[in-house]
Amino acid sequence: MNNLRNSVQLIGRLGADPEVKTLGSNLKIARLRIATSEEYKDKNGEKVRQTHWHNLVAWGGLAEVCETHLNKGREIAIEGRLGYRVYTDKENVKHFITEITLNELVMIGPKA
Repeated sequence: MNNLRNSVQLIGRLGADPEVKTLGSNLKIARLRIATSEEYKDKNGEKVRQTHWHNLVAWGGLAEVCETHLNKGREIAIEGRLGYRVYTDKENVKHFITEITLNELVMIGPKA
């Protein structure tokens, strides 16, 4: 059961091309966002589509895969772990970020 602790699996589409940076000694980090959608009927029986956006982070070789093979609109399946970070901006406002650090990524469907 330990493998189920803090595990996230999603299938969604990229909202933009990955943002890739190189840190220190050639360690790459990729930041990307995917959208997942669900449909349901409201109390009036009308179909409602709700979209959720998820922040993703990939490191090292996985970040390189993101840089070379992913682009806006591409459908991907991911597995990773949920994490949080906090930073304070120039105006001294705290920002709380929820993101998924990727362990695995599968490209599905044709290129966008």
